[in-house]
Amino acid sequence: MDLQPIHIALVDDHSLFRSGIANLLSEFKDLHISFEASNGRELQQLLPSHSTIDVILMDINMPGLDGYATTAWVKEFYPRIRVLALSMFDDDSAIIKMIRAGAGGYILKESQPTELYRAISEIKERGYYTNELVSGRLIRSFQQKDRMVKMDGPAESMFTPKELEFLQLCASELTYREIAAQMNISHRTVDNYREAIFEKIDVKTRVGIVIFGIRNQLIKI
Repeated sequence: MDLQPIHIALVDDHSLFRSGIANLLSEFKDLHISFEASNGRELQQLLPSHSTIDVILMDINMPGLDGYATTAWVKEFYPRIRVLALSMFDDDSAIIKMIRAGAGGYILKESQPTELYRAISEIKERGYYTNELVSGRLIRSFQQKDRMVKMDGPAESMFTPKELEFLQLCASELTYREIAAQMNISHRTVDNYREAIFEKIDVKTRVGIVIFGIRNQLIKI
């Protein structure tokens, strides 16, 4: 008995890229591109007539309605559909913002076809795809935020007021330099806050800070 194919919508404003991805994915018999859209607005128009869509490959930077807003709309109105972010950006702020919007995984456009195939298959099967950019722990922290367990004692007591402010801003799309400007401090001071928090909670990345903040309800999402 043949398995049902995974039905995919491809959303990207570059037609040549869409064509390239469609050609690559055509090599896998269990994947089917149901339709393509050039931006979020077009997806909103097309999706209601394609009830079989399983996974949306979502670009981030698009005119009209970008990937962040489009992903949030999909998760509100079509929560069954999985969203896989497909982007050129590998910075923490873009990853965090897409996961916050509801994406179940994040993969770079330069990835090999076999990796993209694996990402699509896993996100369809499990609801999320993990790689070196995104951990399953991060995705589950967002998806299961109502069931997160707090640490013993108030987490706030671990940090100074300025460190708490910095920690909360780490979940935004601001760069470290922009965080420094918003906090009215130097970039070097921001570096000091970051390193202090790294040491206190034993993490090494901005994503790790965000995970800790969400789990201990220091960051509202």
